Parts: sequence; structure tokens; C-alpha cells
Amino acid sequence: MTETAVLRMTGISKSFPGIRALSAVDFDVEAGEVHAVVGENGAGKSTLMKVLAGVYQPDDGTIELDGVAVRLSDPIEARRRGIGMVYQELNLVPDLTVAENILLGSTPSRFGLVDRRALREQARAVLDELDARIHTDDLVGSLTVSQQQIVEIAKVYAARPRIVVLDEPTSSLSEHETQSLFRIIGRMTEAGLAVIYISHRLREVLDISQRVTVLRDGRLVDTRPTSGITAAEMIRLMVGRDLTEVFPKREVEIGEVALSVTGLSRAGEFDDISLTVRSGEILGLAGLVGAGRTEVARAIFGLDNRDAGLIEIDGTVVNIRGPRDAVRAGIAYVPEDRKRDGIVPQLSIKDNISLAVLDRVSAAGWIRPNAERTLARQKADELTVTPPAITPRVDTLSGGNQQKVVFAKWLAAGPRVLILDEPTRGVDVGAKADIHTIIGELAARGTAIVLISSELPEVLAVSDRILVLHDGRISAELPRGASEQEVMHAATGEFVS
Repeated sequence: MTETAVLRMTGISKSFPGIRALSAVDFDVEAGEVHAVVGENGAGKSTLMKVLAGVYQPDDGTIELDGVAVRLSDPIEARRRGIGMVYQELNLVPDLTVAENILLGSTPSRFGLVDRRALREQARAVLDELDARIHTDDLVGSLTVSQQQIVEIAKVYAARPRIVVLDEPTSSLSEHETQSLFRIIGRMTEAGLAVIYISHRLREVLDISQRVTVLRDGRLVDTRPTSGITAAEMIRLMVGRDLTEVFPKREVEIGEVALSVTGLSRAGEFDDISLTVRSGEILGLAGLVGAGRTEVARAIFGLDNRDAGLIEIDGTVVNIRGPRDAVRAGIAYVPEDRKRDGIVPQLSIKDNISLAVLDRVSAAGWIRPNAERTLARQKADELTVTPPAITPRVDTLSGGNQQKVVFAKWLAAGPRVLILDEPTRGVDVGAKADIHTIIGELAARGTAIVLISSELPEVLAVSDRILVLHDGRISAELPRGASEQEVMHAATGEFVS
């Protein structure tokens, strides 16, 4: 514990029915410091931060601000005490402007009406302090994800907090946009704010923080200066074992072309996209957020219409008018937003796994319960979904296990082509390694895989080839072994192959 801590949490414990979420955890952060918190899903990071935010009351332990013990009875009291939270799930109103969102709850008024001029000026002043170049009159719903993330931070910053908690702030950002966010974090620490930074991206933790605290199974493992720890050491402390490779690459035999896309276009999103993926091959799609990667994937899968282009599976042209046609053609798609598009949260593990193959587990329009259970049990075991039971609701699982359920659903369908859009976003390092082992096994079975990821080390480590998109066009095709610099040059449009 440091003597100059603006925040000191001592002996924090918290239990829920049947679960010991936190056990006597100590944590502190200084003004002007970025202190990272890492750990697998379920390690206690979110619970500790919710105690700090006043969402949960600790069973034991004390919280001190500037050396004075406080009771954070609810989120309002936490905000009043200067604690700002930026959650991974953004909490913005899309139909309001940037200025209205930033000053939501403290909108300036004049004669009982909103003072639009003061609203814009105050919001502009906050954005200028953060060196954020966003128009105050733009609707938040029209912004990119990275711009929305900045608005969320500006909203918290406008309340003049002493401490800011950033929970997975770069999960939807590209490498380039992450660096912009880091500059904003630098502006906050220069102003004397204490920043608590939660991320599964360990390289970012090493880049941005001065200290790192590792949690495992609700307990404090260690707190160290970031300069004195490596990513490999963090992984060992987080999981209790060595993971020699977070992104293991399995060498497999590459076969004939399974997917061929020619001249795929959609006005305003992407133009003249042509690509091929062979059996057993992993084709990486890289590029900045907004470059068109997800839009191309959605068009191939039939979620969005295309204006032009041919799609062939094993040399045969297929007419994909919607996801049903894509599944029948042998294409599966793991979307970037699993909670919105990948799972039905209120349904069980079993029900989610069988969704894509209901015709195989039903007869005369009725589900055959034994067939459904057998299929779900087989796929859940194959992917080591935790818990091992297949009856719990999917929304009770960790992010990594939710993602495994999405994989299990499509594995049951036995696709010829599998499109993976940010497959390891928001999952811990252990689940990340598990998912990449699954990807390697699928490739070994002959599945053609398209991998979209904003995490460059992921794309570089597992792809056999990389296509880089810039402004909706392919700007480069790079071989396995390409460098991050080459990818970023192509992603920013500095050269076209």
C-alpha cells in the first residue's frame, strides 16, 4: 500500500449465495497514476469495481478516500465522492447529441429551458480538455464505436471525478484508435486523476499502466510495478499455470478453395471485395474499425444485402438472400457482439447449442428432447463449456463460456466456412487460448476460416494470409509472418498493394 493513495481498499470481501467472490482483497491507486487490474473472467475484477462504485456493499473491509474511511452506499454516493465508472457496455442515449450526452443530468438551463449555447460551450470545453475532436451537435447514434467510447469518457470526466475506472475500454477499438484513447488517458492523469484500468489485453496494460494488480479466484495474487513484470508472468499469475502460447498456431494441410467471393459491393460500406479461402486455411481480415470488415462478413452471411458480387462454395455459385441460405450453403458466422447477435441470453446452454440444427433434433415439427440433450452435451463437452451442466441460462456464464456456446452452436452445424468476427473480444486469457485451440482443430478438420480481429497480435499469430481493408477496399494482401507495421501501413492507406 502506498502512503499517498487517493483510494485505499483494505480487506474487501464479498459473497453471494454459494460463491465467495472476493476474499480480503487490498487495492490502492494514487493521483496521476494508471493502476491496471487483470485476471481471468470470474477472478473478482468486476465485483471489486462494483464495490467501489457503490453497486455492492462489502461483507468485510474498509474503503478510504484521501485517508478518510467512507461508506459508498449506492452509485449516487460514489459519484458524489468523485468516482467515475466507464463500463464496457456503453451507457449513452443514441438519439441525443454528443453535448446532451456529456452533460446528461446537469444540463444548463435559462428561464426554465435548455440553454443550447451553454450546453455546446460546456461540452466543447470538456472535449477540448481531453483533446477529443468530436462535433458537439452530432447524434451519438451516428458516431463510430470509438467515438462513442470517447463521449462516454467525456461524460464521466465532465462530473470532475477524482478516480476513473475504465472497464475494457479498447475492446471495440483498433490499434490506431487505442493509441488515441491512450492520449486521452494521459491527459486525465496529467490533470491529477487516478485511473483504474481493466483489460484482458496485456500488452496494453504494459503500455499504459504504472502498476498492475493480479486477481485470481477472488483473491489478491500480487501487485507490482508494471516495469517489473512481463505478459508471460501476468498470465502465469492469472491462471496459476504457464500458457506458452495465448494464440497457438496449428499447422495443417491447406486444400482446395472452399469460399470464393468476387466483386462484392455495398454502397457506402465496401466496394469490389474479392477473396478466396481454402479448406484448412485461416484468412485474417485486418483494418481499422469502420474499414468494412464486419460489413463484408455480414453480407457474405446474408445479414445485409449486397449490391453486387458473386459468392461460391466449392466452385458452385450460391444465392444467399439471408442467413438461412448461408447456413444451407455451409457458411456459419460468429458475430462480434455475442450478446446481441450470438446467443439468446434467457435460454439454456442446451437450447442455444441446438438453435442452428433444430431440423436434426426434431421430428414432425416437435423437438426430440433426448436428441437435443445428446447433441448439446457432446458439443459442450467438446468445447469444455463451464459449468458442465447444459441446463443453466447462457446469461449466467462468463464471457468466455458464452463464446464457447456460440462456437458449439455452429460446430453442431458442421460448416464448410466459418466466419469469426472478434472471436476473443472480452474474454480472459485462459478462454482466449482455449478458443484458439478450437479454431486450430476446426482448421485441421478442413474448415475454411475467415478471422476478423482488431487485436493485431491475434491476426498475425494465427492467420495463413492477411487481407487488409481501408475505407471499404482491400488495400493489401500480406503473407504469414507480416509485421504489425506492414498491417498498419495498409490499414491507414499509406500504401496499396
